[in-house]
Amino acid sequence: MTPYDIIKRPVVTEKSTYTQNKQGRYTFEVDLRANKSQIKSAVETLFKVKVVAVNTMHCRGTWRRMRAGQPGMTSSWKKAIIRLVAGQQIEGM
Repeated sequence: MTPYDIIKRPVVTEKSTYTQNKQGRYTFEVDLRANKSQIKSAVETLFKVKVVAVNTMHCRGTWRRMRAGQPGMTSSWKKAIIRLVAGQQIEGM
């Protein structure tokens, strides 16, 4: 997988913004098949920063009401929380 296949998008929530500003941790949605070492190398390649730690978690899909009130399931996804070396930051985020 290429780094562009591994890192899908940044996760922008109140909690992720708070941890980004206070602790220097960035949250991304990543490919379900990616492991921590692949995520680390992808972030270092794409953003030219040094990664200290990677924490991952699976966010399981939930049952929701879809169109016409029919039950359906949202997609499962994987979240990665990236901690950078002190003093570094990802530009544009």
